[in-house]
Amino acid sequence: MTKPAAPAPSFSATGLTDRIELIQTFVRIVEAGSLSAAAAQLATTQPTISRRLQALERSLGVRLLQRSTHAMKMTEDGERCYERAKELLAGWDEFESELRGARQHAEGTLRVVVPHAFGQKQLIAPLLQFMQRHPRITVEWLLHDRAADFISQGIDCAIQVGEVNDPSVVAIHLAEVPRMTVVAPSVLQGRALPRQPEDLADFPWIAIPAFYRREITLTHAGTGEQRQVGFRPQLVTDSLYALRNIAIEGMGVAVGSSWVLAEDVAAGRLVQLLPEWEPAPLPVSLMYPYARFYPARLRHFIDTMKEAMPSVVHQAVGRGAPGVEPGAM
Repeated sequence: MTKPAAPAPSFSATGLTDRIELIQTFVRIVEAGSLSAAAAQLATTQPTISRRLQALERSLGVRLLQRSTHAMKMTEDGERCYERAKELLAGWDEFESELRGARQHAEGTLRVVVPHAFGQKQLIAPLLQFMQRHPRITVEWLLHDRAADFISQGIDCAIQVGEVNDPSVVAIHLAEVPRMTVVAPSVLQGRALPRQPEDLADFPWIAIPAFYRREITLTHAGTGEQRQVGFRPQLVTDSLYALRNIAIEGMGVAVGSSWVLAEDVAAGRLVQLLPEWEPAPLPVSLMYPYARFYPARLRHFIDTMKEAMPSVVHQAVGRGAPGVEPGAM
């Protein structure tokens, strides 16, 4: 006689910790885009991730993901489960924090890596705001333009200007940094003013390879037309402040963050070239490694930066003088 198949385990038959782990795994699969990426982020193996997904599907009695060799797509049930799962996990994190008294007593040391220029000027105000709100937190404010090594250096989070290409971290988009193209007035002496982006190729250039080195794309603010400008840089630097100071000394054309350059444009130390042709803004992201639990000090810091960053990146913009149009000099 054939024995009846055992019923699939229900959530009531599994422990709370197991349920949360299965739900967390499903959310990570969706957000990472694949089982292998989720396994890397959760520091486990792909077969383990696959078993957790199957266990969750059996427990719920629905298919959550449709998978093929080259693609993965959520089912209709999967989409509903994903949205609800995010709410449940957020509620659970809040519950754990309240039990620990974390909301009232955030404390400990927070190690933050920030870019040199941003970390020395634009981020100081929100940093002080954060520390005034949470006096029991000690902040280690580390200025590095290179990628943060979260594990070996014990870094809690990092703020990065530019695209984030590391799938092993959580990256929260905070804002966009406007940029402008500038040159010292001395460089324009004896030269025809540029009328089109292509005219910039004849000028000496200063490059910052984290963002551009031998070419840059400019977009017309009115029409959206894009032009690519190629050039051979006369000097290359990895410092935004050095880029600005070298440009003022007349070394060549530079593209940099508007918050750094606008004051010099207003004072006449630099001239904005082709203001209607804009370099793409740079994204600003806050990154931290994946974990099952994030301390309150990190969550509070994230909240402060999300609140402050949009005004931080724009506060110096708009004070600069109008750019020089053809025929103005």
